[in-house]
Amino acid sequence: MEAVALIIVLIVVVGGLIVLASSIRVVQQFENGIVFRFGQVQRDGQLRPGAVRRPGLTAIVPIVERMQKVSQQTITMGVPGQDGITQDNVSVRVDAVVYFRVIDPVKAIVNVHNYGYAVSQVAQTSLRSVIGQADMQELLGEREKINARLRVIIDEITEGPWGILIERVEIKDVSLPEGMKRSMARQAEAERERRARIITADGEFQASKRLAAAAEIMSQDPAALQLRLLQTVVEVSAEKNSTLVMPLPVEILRFFDKVAGGSGPAPGGEGSKLDLGERLAKAEEELAKAAEQPSTLESAEDVPPVIGLDEPKRQSASEEPRGITSGDPGPETGEQRR
Repeated sequence: MEAVALIIVLIVVVGGLIVLASSIRVVQQFENGIVFRFGQVQRDGQLRPGAVRRPGLTAIVPIVERMQKVSQQTITMGVPGQDGITQDNVSVRVDAVVYFRVIDPVKAIVNVHNYGYAVSQVAQTSLRSVIGQADMQELLGEREKINARLRVIIDEITEGPWGILIERVEIKDVSLPEGMKRSMARQAEAERERRARIITADGEFQASKRLAAAAEIMSQDPAALQLRLLQTVVEVSAEKNSTLVMPLPVEILRFFDKVAGGSGPAPGGEGSKLDLGERLAKAEEELAKAAEQPSTLESAEDVPPVIGLDEPKRQSASEEPRGITSGDPGPETGEQRR
């Protein structure tokens, strides 16, 4: 009899240890425990006391109660790529990332089955809806606006009834068709080409004005043209050239014209030298003013005036008519000889 009693005591002790072990639960710091008593977590429409267990060591009644743990960490979930047509009729494929966490563990367990899968489906449908409402420029350049719109749409569905807070939504990649990529590349190339042509035209416009002013000033003194010719010859002769082409100066023709009996005062008179000095001083002053102002192609009025072209030229002594003047007597007629 004593042996039978000892066996019964051992069975009771072992059973008690098993029941005690099955009733003790450990809830982690990032979790909350939801305790169902006979399958109920609410009573008369209100949350039953002790239904939500905080992190730490807790105990439940075996067979009567069952506890389910819910993680409250932020969950990162990738949204599969969704094909859609934008508002400007461009086919794109967009994938995103959703960051969410459980703020009401009772709603996340009771109101929705597998809340992770539910959030994934809501994110996919919302992403397709946003793609149809936006154009390609917004998808590529205004992603912050698209992300905020997606977050508001998904959070409105999940936070109230499911107890899930959408912390952030990020569009990860936007895939465009190959034809659209080539079109965008051509557009960018054309824009760069347009800017390059504008800059080149601006440089040519300014250079033409400066060259015209320099030519006008140099034309007042033949020696300046001769010096420029010699400088050009020196620059050309520095290269390894077998042929050198030299233009014939106009002064040589004037020399032969003098020898042949041409008349007229020399172009280098005192009045011409004074006029040349005034023009040089005025040209230096205008060029100094133009260097201080930024150049632009908006208006031709911003370019400094060309000396000699924007104001009337003075007739030099060399341009006076040659040969028989109005004061010289003409050939005698037949009546005068008679």
